[in-house]
Amino acid sequence: MENFQSFDRLSLNQATTQRWNLREAVDGCARAEIPWIGLWRDKIAEIGLKESSKLVRDVGLKVSGIIKGGMFPSASVGEWQRIIDENRRAIEETAELGANALVMVGGGLPNKDLDYARKQFKEGIAELVPFAQTHGVKLGIEPLHPMFAADRSVVVTLAQANEIAKSYHPNDVGVVIDVYHVWWDPDLYNQISYTGEHIIGFHVSDWLIPTPDMLKGRGMMGDGIIEIRRIRKAVDAAGYTGPIEVEIFNQQLWDQPGDEVLEVVKKRFLEHV
Repeated sequence: MENFQSFDRLSLNQATTQRWNLREAVDGCARAEIPWIGLWRDKIAEIGLKESSKLVRDVGLKVSGIIKGGMFPSASVGEWQRIIDENRRAIEETAELGANALVMVGGGLPNKDLDYARKQFKEGIAELVPFAQTHGVKLGIEPLHPMFAADRSVVVTLAQANEIAKSYHPNDVGVVIDVYHVWWDPDLYNQISYTGEHIIGFHVSDWLIPTPDMLKGRGMMGDGIIEIRRIRKAVDAAGYTGPIEVEIFNQQLWDQPGDEVLEVVKKRFLEHV
């Protein structure tokens, strides 16, 4: 039986309350009785890994994901190695925090060779899987909207993410589905079904019309045109039962008190997710 009136799977992605540091976000989730949190590595770095882990565990929060790893495309061998080393540190952080997955983003173009950049991403995943396995960490490939292909991710469709993830066991590599990035895809529902047990993360927000800003223009669920509930049902039907992260980049939200934002998040989660 589907249950759309529960907060059991609700996760606050820290991007939604950008001005809060990690301590404030953890305390905010505790006050709002939100059971999950998605952590950003820059927020972890501000107070250190051990203190971050202690804060999360002390209030009983579960970590849905760590953002972010990946970003492999590089213009030199030295840069490639630096990125691989940084991803290894991200894997260690993910293990320490007991997170569901490390979210892997494709990275932009260091030059105009799109095919080579995508090849580098595949090679980066292959390079890291053995290290991630030894730490019990899943790598979650998140395709981004094509408008981000040049500077943020050369992986822009679920089909591309599946092509890579399906080469591995779902305990090692999976796919993170973000409605903001995939809603437009004419093959979306076929791909969700095909992803199946490789779905290891699900993020929600909304697409506003007009879109006020390419990066910081996401909307609160229900304020835009995405069929969020339909996509959630498809993701559930594919077998995913894990946390659902609310990830909203929006300056107007960031300017509001965090506790007020969380109250709206909870209301819209029940209504639209």
